[in-house]
Amino acid sequence: MFVGKYYLDDASFMLKTQILTLYRGIIYHLKEYSRRGPQDARELFNNRHSLLRNVIERTFDVMKNRFPIIASGTEPHYDLHTMTNIILACCILHNFLRGVDNDDSLIEEVDRELLQQDIIVSTSQVRDDDHRLGSHIRDTIVNEMWQDYVNN
Repeated sequence: MFVGKYYLDDASFMLKTQILTLYRGIIYHLKEYSRRGPQDARELFNNRHSLLRNVIERTFDVMKNRFPIIASGTEPHYDLHTMTNIILACCILHNFLRGVDNDDSLIEEVDRELLQQDIIVSTSQVRDDDHRLGSHIRDTIVNEMWQDYVNN
């Protein structure tokens, strides 16, 4: 299996060596998987990819609601290192606050917003060397994921 760090992006981005995108042309809704399991390896991958992205999006939405410095829609006033430290500090503060006063209202608000979104994947795709390698990496991960799913 390919071990490393990858960015999870939606289908609007091109699949590359370090950017794993959903399989295009696989149209699905996350709610369907509660009634039936994935029918093939690509559906399983898209389902798990979407679940992970939902967690990440949900986390950032909660953080942006709690800490307006993250939600700023203007050009960043800080360098990358400082912005990274701000996000890390906000995560630490958020976790501390959850331990002191477990107010779920922000999380519930973000959950309501995310549950209203459906995922539809487009069918166009650009091919290049990086894309082919990214496709190979994703397919290898998908096949191993499917074998694990089928055998358990």
